[in-house]
Amino acid sequence: MNQPAETQPKVSLAQSSPTVGTFRERDGALEWSGRQETVRIEPWGPDAVRVWARLGGPIVEGLPGALLHRAPATESTVKIEDGHGSLTVGALTVQVDPEGQVRFVRSADGGELLAEERGHFWWPGPRLYTAVGNGYHRLEQRFAAYDDEKLYGLGQHQHGRLDQKGLVVDLVQRNAEVSIPVLTSSRGYTLLWNNPAIGRVELAHNGTRWVADSARQIDYWITAGAPADAQRRYSAVTGRTPMLPAWAAGFWQCKLRYRTQDELLAVAREYKRRGLPIDAIVCDFFHWTHLGEWKFDPKEWPDPAAMVRELDELGIKLVVSVWPSVSPLSENHPVMEQRGHFIGTQYGPMAHADWPDKEVASTVQVAFYDATNPEARAFVWSRVKENYLDPYGITAFWLDACEPELKPGFPENLRYWAGPGLEVGNLYPAENSRAFDEGLRAAGVDEVITLNRSAWAGSQRHGAALWSGDIGTDFATLRRQIAAGLNTALSGIPWWNTDIGGFHGGDPDDPAYREVMIRWFQFGALSPLMRLHGFRDPGMPLGPDMTGGPNEVWSYGEEAYPILESYLRLRERLKPYVLDVMREAHEEGLPVMRPLFLEFPDDPAAWPVDDAYLFGRDLLVAPVLTAGATVRTVHLPAGARWTDAWTGETYEGGAAVTVDAPLERIPLFLRDGARLPVVPDEG
Repeated sequence: MNQPAETQPKVSLAQSSPTVGTFRERDGALEWSGRQETVRIEPWGPDAVRVWARLGGPIVEGLPGALLHRAPATESTVKIEDGHGSLTVGALTVQVDPEGQVRFVRSADGGELLAEERGHFWWPGPRLYTAVGNGYHRLEQRFAAYDDEKLYGLGQHQHGRLDQKGLVVDLVQRNAEVSIPVLTSSRGYTLLWNNPAIGRVELAHNGTRWVADSARQIDYWITAGAPADAQRRYSAVTGRTPMLPAWAAGFWQCKLRYRTQDELLAVAREYKRRGLPIDAIVCDFFHWTHLGEWKFDPKEWPDPAAMVRELDELGIKLVVSVWPSVSPLSENHPVMEQRGHFIGTQYGPMAHADWPDKEVASTVQVAFYDATNPEARAFVWSRVKENYLDPYGITAFWLDACEPELKPGFPENLRYWAGPGLEVGNLYPAENSRAFDEGLRAAGVDEVITLNRSAWAGSQRHGAALWSGDIGTDFATLRRQIAAGLNTALSGIPWWNTDIGGFHGGDPDDPAYREVMIRWFQFGALSPLMRLHGFRDPGMPLGPDMTGGPNEVWSYGEEAYPILESYLRLRERLKPYVLDVMREAHEEGLPVMRPLFLEFPDDPAAWPVDDAYLFGRDLLVAPVLTAGATVRTVHLPAGARWTDAWTGETYEGGAAVTVDAPLERIPLFLRDGARLPVVPDEG
């Protein structure tokens, strides 16, 4: 087979002894090769590089990943001398020794940011390739550990830790556990493991190790700079989120589940009758005829056109649940199977989960469409367009169970269009949101948002909002959502929310749960997206007839109702500010929900704070996370003056303050005289 001619190096080779690798400059990149391994370091945006490493052949371009296909044009300098190589891109310099070991330093002073570390002085080195067959390897990339380092990001997890130093985190998609393999370090760098393979990252005190269980090459991106600058760089190379549609900045009403058109409309009408702000209402699962037919069941939803028309008149957007799974009873199953639109398997049938469906007494074995296959994406979108968009004008979709939710979860048995399950499995949720983004835009819809239960690096560029999955309903779970949201924000996903009140249970008549709901609702009003959802008691067994208890703001008693109403109105007053912050996310790549250190990196006390955050630049939010609490202590970052938004009292930053937090109040602080309508205008 003819091979393409190799691009000729621009600079002559530099080589010393037989035990030393070979350096070359190739089109502005620095390459080292030795012992059948190739390492390429390429400028990839300001102050950033992309590092590739492969054993047994040249670097393979075009493999699935999160980075946009073209790197931003960047000035760089390559030097090859005395058996060493270096590449400088702005604030970042990469040094490579004769053995191919890589070190990242600050260009200004040579201070080490991150360095590869050998596993042993003899073997293995910092990069280990263990053959698993057919040109694939189990890959390990080792870096040094630093005692003072703090590490943030990695998507959304329920371990409750903001600083993830010391943890082992699986790189795999699960309900409420979202793998986005990007880390921001307190040492001044951000690193993306640009590999959708199943694996893990070990953030130990004796080293950091990234592992891909089966892949063809190592591929990562790294930038130098403060956290906010790194977010700008990262979002530029993985794609920025679009501008949030204005309606999505308001309140979303949801529950598991409104079973009929009449039920859903009755709730919408009641919100309007009470004069309560509401911008969206969600039509949940089992509204369909069969799973994977992606259309309303006329027995329960007899006139969707009239429903959408009435909701439009009320100023309420309808959001419809779309699952990626297909029942064998679906009219689409035979054609999708014949055309190869399902995720395949190495062994066994293509069905990957058991699930209830209508007109059958037991569960059925369902398949999942292959979102990595462009033809499969086009087919699913064609059904969604024909059944929701074209007849009813529905443009907002809830992409549930998009990990995908396999039972059992054996990614090594999967065969995707994009590659084997172990190599590409984490990519699925991003490609699923891509199907809707591309489909809506091709249909002329220029405001795109989907609500997703999972995501991967780059999901944000497809208008994907993430929520924190099916979680508990107690204060401990609420507490964990703060860290989950902040790490998501540092992973490039600015549109994020939780099920207000949690998902699994919660008795609206229980005073203890009502307190949880109030405190969670306050947090929800100051989250990037505000959405009330849950499977309230008394619940029902999983099936087409199921619903949960009431979950509207008037469902939680006479004491709770006026408090919840007040936070609906607070969110409404803050909408212009919310949209201003969303524009920052769109134009600059800065998150909406920000850890304190993002704005105040020079305040050492800001880095560990995991129970408070900044909503945009000007508003510090300190949710109450303990049952019975009526006061709250919070660190106010140094470098600003802070005003209690409720009382007007001012504080110099750089210290912790304790303020009153009665049941009806979430502590909020305004930065440097910012004026936001937290307190209603009595005039």
